[in-house]
Amino acid sequence: MSKTDQTAQPVALEPDPQRWKALAFIAIAQLMVVLDATVVNIALPHAQASLHISDANRQWVITAYSLAFGGLLLFGGRISDLWGRKRAFILGLIGFAAASALGGAAVNEGMLLGARALQGVFGALLAPAALSLLAVTFTEAKERAQAFGIFGAIAGAGGAVGLILGGVLTQYVNWRWALFVNIAFAIVAAVGAALYIHEREEGRNRDRLDIPGVLLATTGLVALVYGFTKASTPGDGWGAPITIGMFIASAVLLAAFVVVEGKVKAPLLPLRVITDRNRGGVYLSLGLAVIGMFGLFLFLTYYLQLVKNYSPVMTGVAFLPMIAGMIIGSTQIGARLMNRVPARLLMGPGFVVAAIGMLILTQLSVNSSYAGTLLPGFLLLGLGMGTAFMPAMSLATYRIAPRDAGVASAMINTSQQIGGSIGTALLSTIAVNATTSWGKSHHATTPGLIAQAQVHGYVMAIWFAVGILLVSAAIVATLVTAGRDAVAPPAGGAGEEIGEASIPVIAH
Repeated sequence: MSKTDQTAQPVALEPDPQRWKALAFIAIAQLMVVLDATVVNIALPHAQASLHISDANRQWVITAYSLAFGGLLLFGGRISDLWGRKRAFILGLIGFAAASALGGAAVNEGMLLGARALQGVFGALLAPAALSLLAVTFTEAKERAQAFGIFGAIAGAGGAVGLILGGVLTQYVNWRWALFVNIAFAIVAAVGAALYIHEREEGRNRDRLDIPGVLLATTGLVALVYGFTKASTPGDGWGAPITIGMFIASAVLLAAFVVVEGKVKAPLLPLRVITDRNRGGVYLSLGLAVIGMFGLFLFLTYYLQLVKNYSPVMTGVAFLPMIAGMIIGSTQIGARLMNRVPARLLMGPGFVVAAIGMLILTQLSVNSSYAGTLLPGFLLLGLGMGTAFMPAMSLATYRIAPRDAGVASAMINTSQQIGGSIGTALLSTIAVNATTSWGKSHHATTPGLIAQAQVHGYVMAIWFAVGILLVSAAIVATLVTAGRDAVAPPAGGAGEEIGEASIPVIAH
């Protein structure tokens, strides 16, 4: 069709017939990125012993990844808008696989830490590209709800899957396979993306890259994540000069970033992306909810292995009901109701149900049974978070112009990454302080009393997580006002919004 014909006869674009196959490979990539955050946790003790990493430096195996990933997400999102989402997606997969191979083959501490940082760099390119591809590929309301339901379930359950996979690989193969396994995920996803993901060129952001914004956002976010890391590090803590200095630096850098973004012609993060009350409410509420989720995985892993003496594999299996709950909440409850009720009526109650599940887990004791306490808590937590995750993922790109899809997608990943970093530091500090206080007051010197002190610390941290989830629900009730059309505005209009004219065209 000629350019004249296209101008004279605007038509609604037909859905890509390969969209469901594309979703499968986008989902594989998302699973790889999410589970990598926890699969290494299980393997870390073995990696530490193998490479003779000191106790003081072992945290950097986790922190090197989170610093690079959290700090570069906005940059990665904008790169996907500039270069093209499919191109950024495939490049991110290839780079992530190469970094994983380097880490799995590490012969010393420095090589492993460098590989983990590289994983974070390419993950920051891959993650926002994946979500923005999903946002512009599915435009019909019912299908979009189903697609985001699947994606939300994977995003929510991937961490627990990582615990299981990490346990199996570490216990029965070798810790190095916790990294090597990413190569298989990446190859499958990259080949599938090349064959089945189609992206039209129109609507892409072709403005020049905002270099001052990149520098300010990256350094500000890295300083924030590093500050929370130091806050939870023995020997430093919240009052340490390095911790306070990092928080001050982060505040100054991010404030300067906001000022710059309001003035430059082509900002890295257009303020319109976050000032929309629906998107802003999603970023804030989900970031807070992840604080509780990350802390829970951490404490319950310790509880099951140190207090209940579960093996790494059994610890992973114990989290399966939570995964099942997330899948049911996301694909059955959320996807079925998403087109019938406003998103806030799924997200708000979802966070409340998750808080009830967390409340059950505050009843943990040294002698708690799995069936009586952990199982119902896991199920409710999974159902609630799965129901809330799915509309949150969709609202992240609600009525966003295609040129901003990548950075809007990056924002939801950024909120989760920063939330996870804050959660690990904040709740770890609460747990350690509560454990120490209880131990001193009860003169805990026997194994039984020491175990009780540990559980008391976990429970105190979980109480804070309950409160955080309730705050998330309140934020949703206050800020999120989008109607049920939020998941898929009518296709075929003349506007520039995702779901209208600027959606992917079939490219043969």
